[in-house]
Amino acid sequence: MCEMLGISAKRRIRANDILREFYSHADRHPHGWGLATFNDAGAPDIEKEAVKATESEYLKKRLAEPIEESVLLAHIRLATVGHLEYRNSHPFAAADNCGRIWTLEHNGTIFNGAELNRYMGLQFGSTDSERILLHLVDIVNERQIRHGRALDWKERFAALDDLVGELAGGNKLNLLVYDGEILYAHTNFRGSLHVRVDDGALVFSTNPLSGAGWEPLPLTRLVAAKDGDIVREGAAHGKEYIYNPNDYRFLYMDFATL
Repeated sequence: MCEMLGISAKRRIRANDILREFYSHADRHPHGWGLATFNDAGAPDIEKEAVKATESEYLKKRLAEPIEESVLLAHIRLATVGHLEYRNSHPFAAADNCGRIWTLEHNGTIFNGAELNRYMGLQFGSTDSERILLHLVDIVNERQIRHGRALDWKERFAALDDLVGELAGGNKLNLLVYDGEILYAHTNFRGSLHVRVDDGALVFSTNPLSGAGWEPLPLTRLVAAKDGDIVREGAAHGKEYIYNPNDYRFLYMDFATL
């Protein structure tokens, strides 16, 4: 699979050390790395490569300079769906019809997702993760048309909450999503996404990193964070993914043809 890292903080924090530790896991996730930082308007600056993070000269230079952010997303990829290309490295970003940019990264695999197939001819790459993002943006756009205006943050939460409930059944669906204001987190695979409160910051990580206080993220429940605080939790949808090797045995794996 992959590993994800997300930070939501009250103020800008120096993230170099935690990023170095996170990217050091790339030996087990060698198929690409990504980093998304955000300007004051919430628009992303995404840097990524389809190479192992620990072998990237660009990333080495990037981490040698101060990285001070209040929100960021980071990802290292172990591919299950999609070729080993830049366009398939996470995170992904897409704008809704009101100009809000959604940034998404995924640790998981969609085994049952017929509703996502229509995006195969529309997406830039070939991952199921990018198709999740395009589906989310369509849901948001449909609701904005219905309301005749941009959605507020609670309505955006509801849109994503409905999406995870729709897609979670039979799929491993670990997500970190940022909409320019709110950072959302979801897991339905036990023990595969953790959170820690650290000096005014919430840090989400697939695996606990250095320091005490790591707790499993609530299972099958969407969580929303802003400025280092949890501001909303959805109702548990109960669709926990239980590992089944047969799921992977029959999965069409694009990268296996490389």
